[in-house]
Amino acid sequence: MHMLRSGVDITVIALWLGHESPVTAHRYVEADLEMKDRALKALQAPSCTPVRYRPKDDVLRFLQSL
Repeated sequence: MHMLRSGVDITVIALWLGHESPVTAHRYVEADLEMKDRALKALQAPSCTPVRYRPKDDVLRFLQSL
């Protein structure tokens, strides 16, 4: 956990532990609150506003006929 916190890649940790695959190392590693907080702070808000889907009239007619 200390290695992951200090920035060591999970694949390197898996190799050091002798795991065949990094997937195996993921079973033993859980992010703590500090790591989750850093990950959330690294995210950026989307630059566009979401658009609501509006089906066309022919699609609505088809769905109503079902």
